[in-house]
Amino acid sequence: MKRIPIALFIVAALALASCSNVTEPTKLNVLLIVSEDNGPDLGCYGNQYVTTPNLDGLAEDGVLFENAFVTYSVCSPSRSTIYTGLFPHQNGQIGLATHKFRMYKSFKTLPVYMKEAGYRTGCLGKIHINPESAVPWDFHPIKSANFAKKNLPSYAAFADTFMTASDEPFFLMVNFPDAHYPVQKQVEGMPAITMEGEDVEPIPFQGADSKRLREFTANYYNCMNRLDEATGMLLKKLEASGKAENTVILYLGDHGAQFSRGKCSNYEAALRIPLIVKWPGNAKPGLRTEELASTIDLLPTILDVCGIKAPPELPGKSLAPLIIDKDGASGHDYIYADGSGSAAFFYFPKRSVRDARYKLIHNPLRDRENPKFYFYAEQRGGAFAGGTKISEIDSAGPMIQQVYQTWRMPPEYELYDLKEDPLEFNNLSANPEYKDIMTGLIEVLENWQKDTKDPMADPEKLARYTKEVDAVLRKYEYTAYAKDPSFEWKYPEYFFEGGGN
Repeated sequence: MKRIPIALFIVAALALASCSNVTEPTKLNVLLIVSEDNGPDLGCYGNQYVTTPNLDGLAEDGVLFENAFVTYSVCSPSRSTIYTGLFPHQNGQIGLATHKFRMYKSFKTLPVYMKEAGYRTGCLGKIHINPESAVPWDFHPIKSANFAKKNLPSYAAFADTFMTASDEPFFLMVNFPDAHYPVQKQVEGMPAITMEGEDVEPIPFQGADSKRLREFTANYYNCMNRLDEATGMLLKKLEASGKAENTVILYLGDHGAQFSRGKCSNYEAALRIPLIVKWPGNAKPGLRTEELASTIDLLPTILDVCGIKAPPELPGKSLAPLIIDKDGASGHDYIYADGSGSAAFFYFPKRSVRDARYKLIHNPLRDRENPKFYFYAEQRGGAFAGGTKISEIDSAGPMIQQVYQTWRMPPEYELYDLKEDPLEFNNLSANPEYKDIMTGLIEVLENWQKDTKDPMADPEKLARYTKEVDAVLRKYEYTAYAKDPSFEWKYPEYFFEGGGN
């Protein structure tokens, strides 16, 4: 009998043992960080006033999107896109959840996709869409919006508890409250570095200047500093967990800052946001891309990097090829946005489209005043305290006066050359030299509305919804409808065939 060499026997035994213990590749963790009411006002985006070393460091280690945009410049509709991958007019969350706007049905949402793929899911901070049951979490210890900005270190502490509770992959969404109004200078010692009005220039897109506006601007920047400190605490906990190298980090703002011509509008100041992605071992560190990206791309991107198949009917696409700097990767040719007011007393529908250079805004109810102008100009409520007053507009000169007049009583279409006029001060819609450009963008916008079945592109549905909003305003005073337990919006019943459920 031929003997088997002992060394060969040992090798074979080890091989068999190895085969019996084969494990699947470790799934990536996902940390999604969302801030409130801020544009790309970070050091890494060129803002010279703020102190944001943690988010700047994230950009150095990852990919920074120079041209990222939301689908609607108000919290609930914007977040509905993050959760569903759909435009607000597609999912029904066309206004604030606190004002009883709601999705047409319980669409499948991001945490549901992740849970089905074997992920533990956690959320810190507000959900802010209806129904909240459509966005279930395994772990949700902080449920409030926390606009007081109290106890921000607890976000990192709870994140640590969640991230280290198990070796199973996690998806954690952290919703920080900064820079939502009120814009506090300092809360519980945060931020450590603060600014005064005399240290800054006013927000450029306002076009006006005063001591008061500079003070609000300084405190907005203080909010950005505080956001960065809270983010730093969170990232340190991730590093300490030992899971940082296997975690994709995405940071974005939910829409622009709450100043005149910002939040609640369709100008760049409202729609353009910071977007930074760190994907260890895959994202090209320090890459800055000027490709056009939208929050409709977030859900497909997260699913893609985690190896989860996204529904083909979603309007967005994965940004993973851009993140890894793949040859030939590109963003969108056009960026689209909704807008209808977010609350009954703000009602003023808008739609917009932009390409790499030009922006078109459609105002279908051009015979009305834009109510948001006066909310800002008269500082109605604390959230509008930083708005530009009429006296400040008058002091800014004829050009800025016309800019605000266009915002208050816009024509049916506005057209802006974003290369020559990034602040959108010069409306070109009446200039015959730009007729072909405007005509082309109108066609692009109308085709998008048709493709996405936008209810407000239907004159009958637009008229019916306008009638519904006007009836609410006649019956209720200000926000009273939102506090009436019997009140319910009817638009989900007629915006789409079959209505809501």
